[in-house]
Amino acid sequence: MTKIAFNKVGPLVSIQDDGRFGALGYGTAASGPMDRSAYMRAGKLLDEAKRSVAKTALETSLGLLRFSISEGEVSAAFCGGEFTLKINGTSKQWGIVHNLQAGDIVEVAPGASGNYAIIRMDLEFDVPKIIGSYSTNSIAHLGGFDGRLIQVNDVINLKTVGKNGYFAVKNNKLQTGPVRFIWGMHAELFSSHVRNEFCKKPFVISSMLNRMGVRLLDKQKVFGEQLDLSLVSDAIVPGDVQVLGDGTPIVLMRDHQPTGGYPRIASVISADLDRFAQLRPGTVVEFKPVTVEHAHKLLKQVGSN
Repeated sequence: MTKIAFNKVGPLVSIQDDGRFGALGYGTAASGPMDRSAYMRAGKLLDEAKRSVAKTALETSLGLLRFSISEGEVSAAFCGGEFTLKINGTSKQWGIVHNLQAGDIVEVAPGASGNYAIIRMDLEFDVPKIIGSYSTNSIAHLGGFDGRLIQVNDVINLKTVGKNGYFAVKNNKLQTGPVRFIWGMHAELFSSHVRNEFCKKPFVISSMLNRMGVRLLDKQKVFGEQLDLSLVSDAIVPGDVQVLGDGTPIVLMRDHQPTGGYPRIASVISADLDRFAQLRPGTVVEFKPVTVEHAHKLLKQVGSN
């Protein structure tokens, strides 16, 4: 049996699949990869290399990941941000499939850009399926390996793929410019001046980011006045831009809490959420409104998330 042993682990290393959709009724977010397009590209690479495509994948973030193949062999596609890859100390090309043998030591580290990398294989991580998914939600302690992030000295078995995982082809054209959004359900609670400023003024990605959300630095004081609203908590979705009582905006991500009581001024559209997830701390970001109809059109162009 093929096994992977983890020798060095940075923050937010987890097992993910395409997500636990429909689980909000159980009080948990869908989770899944932070960059879903990278997850699907990795599946396509494996398919083109005539390999099986596992549903499970390893997601790593900003930090060195080192693991070894302690038994057996496996083929792995490396996708996501611009990371660096070494196998047995030798630099290897990123964004392709590599064949790994027993004894091989793999190192993945942040490179020029991006927060998240995906390693998808032709063997499945042997972990239980919880509420229809293998994805780790570390907030809810659900799924993945013992319901938690990967730790040093973990050893995980890999098993044969039963049915090829989902890997729809997406438009790989690099998107630039403002992050597009639709107005949120609480947008009218903000003054027209604040809504206009939200579309005109830049924000900065802060160092406070994880799979649950990304805090933005509001250096232009768009939300300078405290918004003291008492709202009934209701369901939220990935991409919602929630504004805390002290004026701090947070973009909610894949492991978001199931409900929220802070006003949501906007929601980043699905077609731009992967790109937003890969923006590193210190990156300046601007927002641009689009209609729901246009958001649906863009989603069809890049493939369903």
